[in-house]
Amino acid sequence: MSEIARDAGVSKALIHYHFVDKETLLARLIDHLARGVVAREREALRRFEHEHNPLAVDALWAWLEGELERGSINVLLELDAYRGPAVQAAARAAAAAREAAAQETIQRLFAILELRPRIEPAMLATVHVAFVDGLAIRKGLASGEERVSTPSRVAFDVFWLAMLSLAE
Repeated sequence: MSEIARDAGVSKALIHYHFVDKETLLARLIDHLARGVVAREREALRRFEHEHNPLAVDALWAWLEGELERGSINVLLELDAYRGPAVQAAARAAAAAREAAAQETIQRLFAILELRPRIEPAMLATVHVAFVDGLAIRKGLASGEERVSTPSRVAFDVFWLAMLSLAE
């Protein structure tokens, strides 16, 4: 907490006033990061909602590329390993919110492309979140030149070709 206060340029007492302990701070951080990721994902397809436009897939890539650069998903994945009950509850809520947003994204993208999934969107959402998390982990492990996003874009395109092949 002392390091956080120092890095934020505030007193430790102020941090403790708002966050009783480290676990409360981490739980609030998870909530804040998850809300941001979900809001940005929902916004990604907004401009395509009333037209058939294959460029919606590119908009989804732009969202994901931004998230990979931002690093919020990596932080959520790291904090998921923290064993405090408040942090675990926040991590479960964040995971549920991300799954719900992924399901909504899948339904919206299929609708924009005038397709209908043959598999329940909830099942596809689980796969979508796992794929996104895998790319985030891969990016987090990469360094320097390896951080170039071309392999991630290829994986994204192959993933969505496979997902869209599950349409009627």
